[in-house]
Amino acid sequence: QLQLVESGGGLVQAGGSLRLSCAASGRTFSSYAMGWFRQAPGKEREFVAAISWSGGSTNYADSVKGRFTISRDNAKNTAYLQMNNLFPENTAVYYCAARRGLPSPAEYNYDYWGRGTQVTVSS
Repeated sequence: QLQLVESGGGLVQAGGSLRLSCAASGRTFSSYAMGWFRQAPGKEREFVAAISWSGGSTNYADSVKGRFTISRDNAKNTAYLQMNNLFPENTAVYYCAARRGLPSPAEYNYDYWGRGTQVTVSS
């Protein structure tokens, strides 16, 4: 089993920034592609960003391109999501997930999930 724990969420004003972290344990972190997803109140969970095991390949949802950056530090067994210029509509619970293979925007491709961290953006 790979355990994932998100942190770094909180309350921020519109236009502000947050950096989320996803700490992994239990298996070889560098074997997994990582993804970030979010679920806003009353909405389905949606893809935000993903990164390959090496960090050499990333992809993003169109809505966050240019504002969010996904990265990872395999030596620290941690993935990150840097979020800049946040909007109130970015308010959601943010989840990290892991899968073997290529990074994917499809949540059904991911095998392991964290419990999420709340991000609230005030206007």
